[in-house]
Amino acid sequence: MRLGKQRNESKYLAVKYFYEEKQWSINWMCRQLNISRAAYYKWLNRSLPEQEAENIKLAGLIKEYDGRFGHILGYRRMTGWINHFNHTSYSKNRVHRIMKKLGIRSVIRKKKKKYQPYKPETVAGNKLNRDFNAAKPNEKWSTDVTEFKIPGTEKKLYLSAVFDLYDRFPVAYAVSGRNDNKLVFDTYDRALKENPDAKPVFHSDRGYQYTSRVFRDMLQKQGMEQSMSRVGHCIDNGPTEGLWGIIKSEMYCMYEIVDEKSLRSAIDGYMKFYAEERPQERFLCKTPSEVRREALSAENPVQYPIAENKRIKAYKAKWCA
Repeated sequence: MRLGKQRNESKYLAVKYFYEEKQWSINWMCRQLNISRAAYYKWLNRSLPEQEAENIKLAGLIKEYDGRFGHILGYRRMTGWINHFNHTSYSKNRVHRIMKKLGIRSVIRKKKKKYQPYKPETVAGNKLNRDFNAAKPNEKWSTDVTEFKIPGTEKKLYLSAVFDLYDRFPVAYAVSGRNDNKLVFDTYDRALKENPDAKPVFHSDRGYQYTSRVFRDMLQKQGMEQSMSRVGHCIDNGPTEGLWGIIKSEMYCMYEIVDEKSLRSAIDGYMKFYAEERPQERFLCKTPSEVRREALSAENPVQYPIAENKRIKAYKAKWCA
């Protein structure tokens, strides 16, 4: 595969192939292809251009990272990860061009929308109001529960997690075969165990676990302000919903999942990978754990504002008052 730019290279390659494999006459082939014999030999004995050699090196890195991370990297993240781990400065356009040459692209996930109405015990207003920027750790937490089907069975596993909106760090998570109050309460208890003095705005959807009086009392006892998405507005908890999509699309590519044990192991492995090994472009190619450690030890944490998303902006202009 040609990664550099060379005029008539496809013709030269054809001459070289048929001469070596079929012993066809070089003179005859050059006349038929309308190229000079001297130009062919000049190409044949050329030294590899520096740019093409660099492209070949980059292509090797792209193949390595694509295979290692289960085809989850698009050209933007591929560029950031290669530059981060190899201390290089390749451009996105260059990486994109070579990925297209190699036929490498990220996996595409399908989105499912499900909503079932219910009668809550207690509700809270949308205090967060889609302001997902946070100035420091433990200022805003978001939470949700998602499900995973166990291969070969009709059973499911449920993952409950609390994410910090400052650094997208998974503050705590729990896995269970039942989507019940205990799963959510265990997650909350683990989050407090790791952050006993935290008093963030605690945002969730209107799942029955979060609207229970018991859970409301737990938040009030800690001094947390409860915030909830509006009915039928999943975008009100957009960051957490987006993280579920990332976890599901990437986890199933990176791990071999065949039963409940391997699924639990994959969830544990991916949550650790997401927190400690997965650089994010928004954080200047730092992992959530790196951003969190730096912020907790700094008097004025670095601000990482969320880039304006044109699709969300158009959605708000059309549907939001």
